[in-house]
Amino acid sequence: FPVTIPTLKSTLFNILVEQRKAIVDDFSGVTRDRHYGKSEWIGKEFTVIDTGGYVPDSEDIFESAIRSQVKIAISEADVLLFMVDVSAGITELDKDFADILRRTKKPVYVVVNKVDNINREFQSHEFWGLGFKEMFTISSANGSGTGELLDQVVSHFEVIEEDVDAKAD
Repeated sequence: FPVTIPTLKSTLFNILVEQRKAIVDDFSGVTRDRHYGKSEWIGKEFTVIDTGGYVPDSEDIFESAIRSQVKIAISEADVLLFMVDVSAGITELDKDFADILRRTKKPVYVVVNKVDNINREFQSHEFWGLGFKEMFTISSANGSGTGELLDQVVSHFEVIEEDVDAKAD
């Protein structure tokens, strides 16, 4: 599967791969390496990459290693999902990472997580301030909003037809 999507949020990764493959914790920084999983949406298969959170300019050895892993995932990806937390609002880290993603020239979708009520839906509008054309609100905890997100994401992918003759062999 040549198409990859880094997620930056392990709960969403688990939803997309339909397994509890990534470690999920209430504390950030648990994911350090890249994790790969296969997913499918409306007949289109793709690979999803889960990464740790990107912290620029940190001298911490773990955050430096995570930064390297995130850069590799970005280079491998065809579409980028930029996960942000509605309850935290736009952070300086979000602004810094948005600058990095804008330089990639790849499709970037801002995915505002933890939007599970009308008040949080209203709060999510501040993330338009990051300057991206596409934004989706989801709740990774229950999967709401992921269908609309995936519809848009897979619009970048071609359906790979299986070779019927090869299967007959």
